[in-house]
Amino acid sequence: MRPRIWMVAAVVVGAVAFVAIGHATTLPDASRQLGTNQAAVAHCDTDGVTIVPNLAGANVVSVTVGQIAAGCGTGTLSVSVNNGSANSTGSVAVPAGGGTVTPALASTVPVVDSMEIDVSISGP
Repeated sequence: MRPRIWMVAAVVVGAVAFVAIGHATTLPDASRQLGTNQAAVAHCDTDGVTIVPNLAGANVVSVTVGQIAAGCGTGTLSVSVNNGSANSTGSVAVPAGGGTVTPALASTVPVVDSMEIDVSISGP
């Protein structure tokens, strides 16, 4: 009779684990909200922006960000450039009508094959 109890216990533990893992897969990941639909994430630009690193020799010195929507006007655009061993940041105010901005980096970042450029707009 004892092997049967262990078998039932194993099935119950497996079922609980399956339900717990399955529950996590139902959390939303395509919404523009944080958590499980608890706090809305504000956004001022729905169609994205263009990002072009500006070089001086073999170093990124600034980043031009274009096609910024007018809804982002008067916000602050921040940019971060990371090449894996060096990084730098810069920020600039977005014009009232949106458009294009070019924040200078605090220090130059050498260009490598794989670089990361992050852009965020806070406000308005």
